[in-house]
Amino acid sequence: MTLSLALLLDAIFGEPKWLWDRAPHPAVLMGRAIGWAEARMNTGPKQLMGAAMLAGLVAAAVVLGLVIEAVPGGAVLSVVLAAILLAQASLVHHVRAVADALRLSLADGRACVAMIVGRDTGEMDQSAVARAAIESAAENLSDGVVAPAFWYLIGGLPGILAYKVINTADSMVGYRTPRFEAFGWASARLDDLVNWVPARLTAALIAAAALRADLGAMIARDARLHRSPNAGWPEAAMAGALGIALSGPRSYEGQMRDFPFVNPAGRRDPGPDDIDACAGMLWRAWALFFGVVTLAALVF
Repeated sequence: MTLSLALLLDAIFGEPKWLWDRAPHPAVLMGRAIGWAEARMNTGPKQLMGAAMLAGLVAAAVVLGLVIEAVPGGAVLSVVLAAILLAQASLVHHVRAVADALRLSLADGRACVAMIVGRDTGEMDQSAVARAAIESAAENLSDGVVAPAFWYLIGGLPGILAYKVINTADSMVGYRTPRFEAFGWASARLDDLVNWVPARLTAALIAAAALRADLGAMIARDARLHRSPNAGWPEAAMAGALGIALSGPRSYEGQMRDFPFVNPAGRRDPGPDDIDACAGMLWRAWALFFGVVTLAALVF
């Protein structure tokens, strides 16, 4: 029931700008801690030091969660912090902003989508902008909503804090670059592990929200085409639910990568209306998840 309350609080209030203009968001604090540790530990036997950094940060997150749960009013604090660490409302807001910007102009759409993706956006056409927004939406429904909620169910506040530390570390150091390939190896591998179940659960939620039981075979087939062991699942589900092709060729740091399409039989010309449809699907999947969690709380 505390998870149901946290999901509801996040959906209603999202990320209040007035608050985060005055205080650092917990995810920002995690990022600062990771940046501080990386600057001091990314040396010597890098794989070992990267694993040690991650172990220390996860242990600190677990201890912090246990302490907060143990103090007077800890149950209320747990619900509030869990709501803060979920991202449904802000995810939908950022995705819909891309559709609105794209309707103004292609340049506006490129600028807006650049805020939520890491690929090159300067040469994107309208379809590439829409695909990028929809892919980000599907992946972040898993990483930003379902996965943290799943780990809150498994481990309470320590569980969701540990997950967010792992996920943030992967987003900061889990890259195959000369600086991070060895040091960030543990963060990237552990992030793959903790997202394995949530990614597949997210795909099931999207398919169920779309009322498409026939999507299962396509999702299982096309998810494996994705370069990520997890992101392909919610992306394949969203592609099938909307009838469009996702992934495909894109540019990183000026270099074009020839990635295969997910759901290659789908339309390859998505636009702002498809982004809006994606946002609606995010809410339908959230409502289904919320309903399941609440029903389980009432029954058990």
